[in-house]
Amino acid sequence: MADTSIADCGLRPADSKSRADVLPARAAVRPRLLFSAIRNPLVSIRNQGGFTLLELMIVISIIIILAVIVLPQYIRTTQAARESVLKDDLFQMRKLLDQYAADKGKLPSSLDELVTEGYLREVPIDPITEARDWNAITGSDPLSGEGGQGITDVRSSSSESGTDGRPYSEW
Repeated sequence: MADTSIADCGLRPADSKSRADVLPARAAVRPRLLFSAIRNPLVSIRNQGGFTLLELMIVISIIIILAVIVLPQYIRTTQAARESVLKDDLFQMRKLLDQYAADKGKLPSSLDELVTEGYLREVPIDPITEARDWNAITGSDPLSGEGGQGITDVRSSSSESGTDGRPYSEW
């Protein structure tokens, strides 16, 4: 009678045995993986694809090596940029001193006078000292008939030396 019920659904007795044998075998595999992950938590971590300590150490070492190579070049580049800004600021202020003297017929008594007369918007910041502390060199005013004094030159007040070896205060 069992053979007729299997025959009615289109299965042969050999098929019913093979399917019955396969299903419990598959179901038995899953709990073993689940229980192995509970017993050994590293099994689930390794299957997640994280980085090992060795890989992280290698990456950090490469980053440190690149930083050691790049940092001196970065410092030289920023120093060259600061020196370039200093040269330009000195050139512009000296040019404005000459322009002020040509327009007014006398030298300015201070850098603030260049600002109040509209030659400068504001006294620039010295890129080396990062402050508005320029060394204004005063001297006799050759344009003044009465022998007055005025600013003849502007220099940085920094005591450091540039990349060319000259002190910034002599530029």
